Amino acid sequence: MFDTIYLWLKALHVIAVLSWMAGMLYMPRLFVYHCDAPVGSKQSETFKIMERRLYKAIMNPAMMVAWVVGLYIAYEQNYFTDGWFHAKLAAVVLMTVIHLMLGRYVRAFAADQNRHTHKFYRVINEIPTLLMIGAVIFVVVKPF
Repeated sequence: MFDTIYLWLKALHVIAVLSWMAGMLYMPRLFVYHCDAPVGSKQSETFKIMERRLYKAIMNPAMMVAWVVGLYIAYEQNYFTDGWFHAKLAAVVLMTVIHLMLGRYVRAFAADQNRHTHKFYRVINEIPTLLMIGAVIFVVVKPF
């Protein structure tokens, strides 16, 4: 029976990760454009709404589902002793740190207190991509 449930959980995990990653890749792009919008402008206020909704309605729930389902699968499949899983888990922990940083930036923009340039957010935009590549390689290739 767990085999059937496992496939559904795996699908749910992949969907959650894809949703989380979509937000992780899009949010810094919003910040890049938000940097160019004058404080108090209609454009700036629109970015604030977009950023808040992306973070609270998509990224947060997707991250939570990815974590809960992923840890459950890892427990049921006994992955906690595998080296590749430790590496993947490290990438996911770092992704979560970036997620929390993005949340801090959402709050800073909402309060009109952004202190970073668009170049900063362009660099931040690359970190989730690199972590995602690592996590996928660890899961698929299982190099150790």
